[in-house]
Amino acid sequence: MNELSDYSHAVAIIKAAVEQSRYRALQAGNAEMLSLYYGIGKYVSENTRNGVWGTDAIKQISMRLQKELPGLRGFSESNIKNMRQFFEEWAPYVNRQPAADDLELDGKFLLAEIRQPSAGELDWKEFLSIGFSHHMEILAKVKDINARIFYIHECATRAWDKYTLRDYIKSGLYQGTASLPNNFDTALADTKFAIKATKAFKENYLLDFINIENLGESDEDIDERVIENQIVNNIKEFILRFGTDFIFIGNQYRIEVAGEEMFIDLLFFNREINSLVAVELKAGKFKATYLGQLNTYLSILDDTVRKPHENPSVGIILCKDMNRSFVDYVIRDYDKPLGVATYKTSKEMPDDLLKALPPVNELKKLLDDTRDDGEQ
Repeated sequence: MNELSDYSHAVAIIKAAVEQSRYRALQAGNAEMLSLYYGIGKYVSENTRNGVWGTDAIKQISMRLQKELPGLRGFSESNIKNMRQFFEEWAPYVNRQPAADDLELDGKFLLAEIRQPSAGELDWKEFLSIGFSHHMEILAKVKDINARIFYIHECATRAWDKYTLRDYIKSGLYQGTASLPNNFDTALADTKFAIKATKAFKENYLLDFINIENLGESDEDIDERVIENQIVNNIKEFILRFGTDFIFIGNQYRIEVAGEEMFIDLLFFNREINSLVAVELKAGKFKATYLGQLNTYLSILDDTVRKPHENPSVGIILCKDMNRSFVDYVIRDYDKPLGVATYKTSKEMPDDLLKALPPVNELKKLLDDTRDDGEQ
C-alpha cells in the first residue's frame, strides 16, 4: 500500500468536514471556524496521542488536503497541530454532547458546536468572536486559565489585533489586574452591575508616563495637583492604562450643593458600566478620611449630573500606597460604590518592566487608530 494512501480515510473525513463547514460558515462566521478547528483537533488528538497514526501522519494529511482542496488555507502541518492543541487545552472546560446537526463520519463528530465551558466567568460570545490566531497566541504564551479568560475578554472588547495582544501579554498586563478593594457588592443592588464595576478597575496602575525625576522636585514636594497635571497632559496614555472604555470629561470638575462648591480631581464616563467615574488623586498613603469626601462627591453627582438612564456613579481613590486590610475594613460602611487603587510612576518601575511596556509613541498610535471618544 502506498504511504500516502494510509491516511486516505482521514483525509476524506476532514475534507468532508471542511466542505460542509464552508457552507455553514456563511451563516455562523468565526464561531463555525472555531468549531471546525476544535472538532478536527479532537479527531487528530484521538488518533495521534494513542498511536493509531504514525509520527508522520499530520504532515501527510496536510499534503493530501492541499492537493484535494486546491487553495485551501489554514491546514498546514503546524496549523493542524495548533488545532490539536486548541482542543486539548479547552477540552477540560467544555461540557457537551453531539448535537443533531453535527457532522458524523465514521463515528467522528468534526463539526462539533463547542458549547459554553465551565471555566471561570468566560463569556462564550467573546470566546467565539476572536480569531483562531488570537486563541493560539494566548494558549502559547499564557498558562493560567483566569489570565486566558482575561485576554480573551480584552481581545473581544478592545478589538486588538494579534500584535497588540502579543505586546500586552509580554508586558504582563494581566498581572496588574487584581481586583481593587471596594464595596461594590453591598453598595450596588444590581449584582451584574457590581461584577462589571469590579472588572472595570484594577488594584494597581502603572503610570509610566509620569516621570517625577523630570519635575525638578523631591518626593516630599510632589502633591496631587502635580500628578493631576501630568495625567491631563497625557490623557490618552492614562486612558490606555486605566481602560479604553473610559471617556475623559474633565479635571477639577466643579459640583455644587446648598451653596457649597467642590471640585473633583478627574471625572470620567465608563461606557462598559454606563457610569460616571470620579477619581481622586492622593500623592501619599491612603487615609480613611478620603472615602468620606469621595462619598459626598458621588451623592452630588448622582443628584445633579447623572442622567436618568445611567447607573450610579462610582468613585475611585488613586493613591501612592495603601494597607489593603485597613481599606477593606473602613470601606464597608459607605453606601456609595467606592474603590481604592494604587499607582506607580516611571521612577519606581523596574527596568525590565519598563522595557517590556510599549513605547509611548506606540500607545499614541494605538489610541489614534481607535475611536476618539477619550477626548473632550
